[in-house]
Amino acid sequence: MGIFSSKKTTPATTGMNEPISSILSEDMLITGEIRFKGKTRIDGHIDGDIYGDYLVLSETGKITGDVQISTMICHGTIKGNVTAETFIAQATSIIHGTVTAANLTVESGAALNGEIKAADSKEKKLSQQAVSSSTSPANPQATSKTSKTSKK
Repeated sequence: MGIFSSKKTTPATTGMNEPISSILSEDMLITGEIRFKGKTRIDGHIDGDIYGDYLVLSETGKITGDVQISTMICHGTIKGNVTAETFIAQATSIIHGTVTAANLTVESGAALNGEIKAADSKEKKLSQQAVSSSTSPANPQATSKTSKTSKK
């Protein structure tokens, strides 16, 4: 790509051509917190909070919980709050909750039942921290063993 290239990379297109690394099928119901890196597609139902890089929620996908993500393309249903750098609500989207995003696209036909907020620098940092810690353990002390010797 030369310096006079006409192709532009926007936050909405960053990662679009990246392959999907994980798919949660339509028959799956997962209860609990999910943390991931890379690009993930959800066709099933998640009952819990989600933290990650790039999420595609299909038309059959449903999330009941909060989402903190870098980029999300939503075709399905969300009952919870979304904090994202980039959020795209497609025409089939149904969102019940607050959407906080630096870059927001809402297609005609999408249902947003809640609030829309522009992300400030604090919320951007929270979203980025959620992504950077998305694969680290929730309790780092639980994974490390420390041995102590006592003198008698």
